[in-house]
Amino acid sequence: MPTNVVMPQMGESIAEGTIVRWIKQAGDRVERDEPLFEISTDKVDAEIPAPAAGILLEIRAKEGETVPVDHVVAVIGEESAVAAPPPPPVAVPPAQPDVTPAVAAAPPAAAQRVVTAPAWPAAVATTPTPAAQKTMAPPVEEHHRQRSSPLVRRIAREHGVDISRIPGSGIGGRVTKHDILDYVEGRAPAAPAGQPPVQQPSATPAPEKPAFKPGENVEVVPMSVMRRRIAEHMILSKRTSAHVHSVFEMDFSRVAKIREAKRAEYERAGVKLTYLPFIIKAACDALRAVPVVNASIDGENVVYRKDINIGIAVALDWGLIVPVIKNADEKNILGLSRAVVDLSTRARAKQLKPEEVQGGTFSITNPGVFGALFGMPIISQPQVAILGIGAIEKRPVVVDDAIAIRPMAYLSLGYDHRLIDGAVADQFMSVIKQRIESFDPAAV
Repeated sequence: MPTNVVMPQMGESIAEGTIVRWIKQAGDRVERDEPLFEISTDKVDAEIPAPAAGILLEIRAKEGETVPVDHVVAVIGEESAVAAPPPPPVAVPPAQPDVTPAVAAAPPAAAQRVVTAPAWPAAVATTPTPAAQKTMAPPVEEHHRQRSSPLVRRIAREHGVDISRIPGSGIGGRVTKHDILDYVEGRAPAAPAGQPPVQQPSATPAPEKPAFKPGENVEVVPMSVMRRRIAEHMILSKRTSAHVHSVFEMDFSRVAKIREAKRAEYERAGVKLTYLPFIIKAACDALRAVPVVNASIDGENVVYRKDINIGIAVALDWGLIVPVIKNADEKNILGLSRAVVDLSTRARAKQLKPEEVQGGTFSITNPGVFGALFGMPIISQPQVAILGIGAIEKRPVVVDDAIAIRPMAYLSLGYDHRLIDGAVADQFMSVIKQRIESFDPAAV
């Protein structure tokens, strides 16, 4: 039996993915779990493995095409399926006025493929009349709109928008993220043929100024799929959450001593002991102590997450990705070190699995690795907070009325003021500070 290859779900709020390139071509032999094609979303660039071994019989989505999740993009089968003769043409009823132009305009090969598909004879014979199709259309479109992604439905709830009023540009009238954002921002989406345009909000955005003038010495290149998705996700987050930031200075002297004492032991275990696992461990303790920072907002409800899944931002040459350490609070420093190395290495090799970039409840980003003193990161929806790590460097500080040289760093917390007040955010950061500055060597 042929095996359908579908667009995988690469994140909780991701409803589609863009095919960047096909690694295999139609007619190629593929093995199970061998890289088949590469996709891009706002969360990850990834090589998708073949779900079965066999011959790549058909490619149904071209490079550069954006496809909804669970949509069939290719078919894998046995060699015999390639040599099998095509099925005989199926008799088609007399052409009807509303469909004749489309069929007549199609190339002969395309038209033949439409009428010779072996699975559809009964459907062709029982095709409803144009009047019946018109009567049935609204329920089908409504069904697709209701099947819009959780992200689209959440945006609609937050802005008091009825999804059924928005003409969807997705397959079968599905309302996409672009559709709902265009509607909310007052840009009129294109109405389906035969329907009046949807009434838009009265606010009209000011026209954008061009980024450059004709004749200027510039080079213009299209944004990558990942870059476009990141831009959309960040704008959505700023529009959704009331961002506030708190910055704490922390002394890493104790952690530095533990790292020096354990360095050789960890190298024998195959990992380099960095500061990051200590910070992740302290963040897990703080999330247990202040659970609202590990929560999400769902309309007028607060969803308290029982699991602590830490997303770690990994900078790539072509963008940013946030793989997730599941149940991070259950790991020790060695386990966290291994998880960080494994996820970051496979992220750069485009080998992450779909489940490894979803389910995060709290995120950590490390701009300090490039020398930044601190950052003001944007929250990753639907989370309500993100921790930024500044550069850890030796600085003169006052200790017991004396000047001392200590490894210090600024850690910043970006949080959603809709749910988290400043006092709560500072309480959370004070737990992290206390854990970092009094870390127990026995826990390493």
